[in-house]
Amino acid sequence: MADFAAWFASLVLAGLGGLHYYWAFGGKAGARAAVPDSTDGEPLFRPGKPATLTVGTMLLAAGLLPIAHRGLLPLGLSETWTQWGCLLGGAVFLIRAVGDFKYVGFFKRVRGTAFAANDTRLYSPLCLLLAASFAVSALAPL
Repeated sequence: MADFAAWFASLVLAGLGGLHYYWAFGGKAGARAAVPDSTDGEPLFRPGKPATLTVGTMLLAAGLLPIAHRGLLPLGLSETWTQWGCLLGGAVFLIRAVGDFKYVGFFKRVRGTAFAANDTRLYSPLCLLLAASFAVSALAPL
């Protein structure tokens, strides 16, 4: 089960990292739905290429941690480092799922936007599932 959780998190994050690279290099599909919008329908921010590449790279790197910790991908990192990395990654995704109490997460107040609908149906539940996957990967016996 823990190996499945590790592979699940890694594959999802690889896909999301790749999607960010697609956007950074000019791809448009889905980009509008990925940024929170205000009540007037305008995006709250417009991430540039460097920020999008940074997020993509961080997602790809985070995706390596669970499979490295489970011994499914030898990266030469200590078990302690990969375990703490998984716990930190799980905490980050849990915090994202809870949200900022205004625009993102389960407890957002702004709900009448396209992003909010996607966030409630897909983004926040996926972050919660990723948090659980990271925790299982980190805490299950090796």
